Amino acid sequence: MASATLTISSKNYSSWSLRGWLLCKMAGLDFDEKAIDIDDPEQRQELLLLSPSVRVPRLSHDGVEVWDTLAIAEYLNETFPDAGLLPTAAAARAHCRAISGEMHSGFYNLRSALPMNIKAKHQSFKIFSGARPDVQRIKEIWTDCLATYGGPFLFGAPTMADAMYAPVCTRFRTYAVELEPVLQAYCDTIFDWAPMQEWTAAALEEPDEVIELEVEF
Repeated sequence: MASATLTISSKNYSSWSLRGWLLCKMAGLDFDEKAIDIDDPEQRQELLLLSPSVRVPRLSHDGVEVWDTLAIAEYLNETFPDAGLLPTAAAARAHCRAISGEMHSGFYNLRSALPMNIKAKHQSFKIFSGARPDVQRIKEIWTDCLATYGGPFLFGAPTMADAMYAPVCTRFRTYAVELEPVLQAYCDTIFDWAPMQEWTAAALEEPDEVIELEVEF
C-alpha cells in the first residue's frame, strides 16, 4: 500500500486534479488515487469531513493533509527537494513561482469559456472577448519562458509551472486555439510527456456521463 493518497475528481474534466496528479508524479511520490464525484451527496459529505472546503486535489501523506494545488506543489518541493519541482537558480525559482501563482489565482475568464474536456475536439471555436486577454497573457508567459530558458519545457526541464499550465495545453487543443509554432511545440512536448500520456489515456476511458465540473478557481 502506498504511503500517500491523492483524492481527485474527473480525469477528463478536472484541471486541478490533473495539476496535483502531475506534481505527485514529478516528485516521484508513491501514491494511491482516490476518485470522487463531488456531485454525489455522500461523497461530497465525506470530502467535507476531510477538509474545510470541497476541493480537489487533496493529498494525504505521512499524516499531512494538503488540499490546495499550489500548497501541494510547495509541500512536495520541500519533501522531495531533489525532484526538480522548482529550478535551481534563485531568479528562475522566483519566476517559476510567479507564473505558477498567476495561473493559480487568475485566468478566470479562460477557465469559464474553455473548460477542460480532453475528449472533445472542436474544428473551430469562437472565444468570447472576455477570455481573449487571458489567452494572450498565457501566450506571452510561454513565449518569455521558452525564449529565456531554451525549452522544451517552460524552464528547460519539467517544473511545477508545467504542471500548472498543462491543462491549458489541453484546452487550446480542444478549442482549436491557434498557436505560433514555438508555442505549439511546447504543447506537443506536454502531450508527449509520459505522465501526461498516462493521464490522457485514463481520461479517454472515463464514462461519458461524468458531469463537467470546475471546482477550484
